[in-house]
Amino acid sequence: MLDARVVQVRLSTCPIRLRSAGGCRVAVKSGVEPMRRVRWRLLANVIRSTEPFMAGLGLGWLLLLVIEFTDGLSPALSLVSRGIWILFVASFAAELAIAPDRRLYLRKNWLVMLSLALPALRVARVARLARLARFARAFRGVRLLRTLTSLNRAIGALRTSMRRRGFGYVVAMTAVVTVGGAAGMLAFERDVPSPDGIHDFSTALWWTAMLMTTMGSAYWPQTAEGRLLCVLLALYAFAVFGYVTATLATFFVSRDAQAPDGPVAGQDTLDAVRQEVAALRTELERR
Repeated sequence: MLDARVVQVRLSTCPIRLRSAGGCRVAVKSGVEPMRRVRWRLLANVIRSTEPFMAGLGLGWLLLLVIEFTDGLSPALSLVSRGIWILFVASFAAELAIAPDRRLYLRKNWLVMLSLALPALRVARVARLARLARFARAFRGVRLLRTLTSLNRAIGALRTSMRRRGFGYVVAMTAVVTVGGAAGMLAFERDVPSPDGIHDFSTALWWTAMLMTTMGSAYWPQTAEGRLLCVLLALYAFAVFGYVTATLATFFVSRDAQAPDGPVAGQDTLDAVRQEVAALRTELERR
């Protein structure tokens, strides 16, 4: 009977995306599947070597989406967008070909696969040619999916470059969500016949920023896609607002703790108390 061994790639060197795909801890039967370990390590090396470049492309992809939703892409920018998409597809196909368990890889990266499939649908062209209401609704639905998947890729790029480094990472992620959410909201609400609506990017950016601060505004989305995006942005804002509040409270409390006459005991004060207790204990033992 063959024993089962666990091949584990060190988490410090394992790419974040490969950790979620199960490639850092794989059970391998001795003598049965020796190539699985080699292929997982190869996949980890490929992802780790291409992560910085793909992270930059992810941020550029979101920037192009914002330009497309606000002013439209010029022929040159459209060519750049297609080139980035081709690079994403090639990278995903190469990783899928290397992965020992393709079903597991696809199950863990289904959102990436969806984001790559959306540009190929070209629903916009169908909607312009057909001029039918159901195609227009499908077009808005695809735009919502493109907004969410592009934000997910941009957040992944920040996670790769900043390694989830505390408050700075949260601020950068919130800025990305605010800009991307504003572009998506403008794309959904710009045709709503309301004088208080969202008809330009500056208004959309201000509206999204107010939502991020949990203050809101007098206008609420009228389209179904805009309302759904608003709910998702509000959920994100509530989650991040609690983190920001706790971080600011910790900062001010730590400042009070550093003051010698502050109302909160700091580390220096606790160290002094420990030294006094140790001195008293030594004195009692001598007696």
